[in-house]
Amino acid sequence: MQIKTKVHNNSLYVLLIGELDEANAPYVRNHLDQVIETEKGFNKVIVDLSQLDFMDSTGIGVMLGRYKKLQSRNIPIYIINPSRQAEKIFQMAGLYDIMPKIS
Repeated sequence: MQIKTKVHNNSLYVLLIGELDEANAPYVRNHLDQVIETEKGFNKVIVDLSQLDFMDSTGIGVMLGRYKKLQSRNIPIYIINPSRQAEKIFQMAGLYDIMPKIS
């Protein structure tokens, strides 16, 4: 699992590469929490899922946890370019209701 981040135009961009499952969840959770706490100058988060190959229920929990953390700071989170597999998971779990997909 790889995570790439950058702040550009007041947005924190996050690219998730690989599999977001039980084995990788602690790494992803800790890495994203550290980025959220240390990066400055963003007022929204945009998560690119174009290179996410797999996501299970543990991955859903990671995403929900980051949503709650950001919501407490009034920072919205958006999804872009979901892979086919990520699209299915987000639709079935209703995650687009709280993390809208944008283009």
